[in-house]
Amino acid sequence: MVSTNDLKNGMVLDLDGQLWSVVWFQHHKPGKGNTVVRTKLKHVLSGKVVDRTFNSDTKVDTASVDRREMQYLYHDGDGFVFMDNQDYSQLTLSDDVVGQAKDYLLVNQVATVALHEDQALFVELPASVELEITYTEPGLQGDRSTGGTKPATLETGLQIQVPLFIVTGEKVKVDTRDGSYLGRV
Repeated sequence: MVSTNDLKNGMVLDLDGQLWSVVWFQHHKPGKGNTVVRTKLKHVLSGKVVDRTFNSDTKVDTASVDRREMQYLYHDGDGFVFMDNQDYSQLTLSDDVVGQAKDYLLVNQVATVALHEDQALFVELPASVELEITYTEPGLQGDRSTGGTKPATLETGLQIQVPLFIVTGEKVKVDTRDGSYLGRV
């Protein structure tokens, strides 16, 4: 149990038997009445985001989530196979658990896997990863007043927008939160 005054981003709460991750919180003192804590909570399994307001100093249950550094090994027919860096045990995660992280995962890449009661909840990646461009059209200088973009396919198969000067074979830095181009490597 923890007080709503002690909430932090990333904390996982157990509300009504479901796991919710705190995305954002704010203490609010209205002109009249008691202080409240406004939160944005993300459902750990479905990804649904809801706004919820708690009275100040309300007790809420926290879930014990174990975050482990694991190395991505390969994808077999059943899912993604990760190896725990501490005890070298292997864990197979379904496509649903890996989610959007699959677009940025390379073999031997280290990721953080969140576990609750030996059940994998989600995979966290660093804020940015370096990936190679496998195909993009040549950029043509011409009729434009601002910097233009073109589609490019990364080594993981994900397609993103990159500036016109990027060519096939270059390594680029990509934001894992929204898939945007951040720069050359």
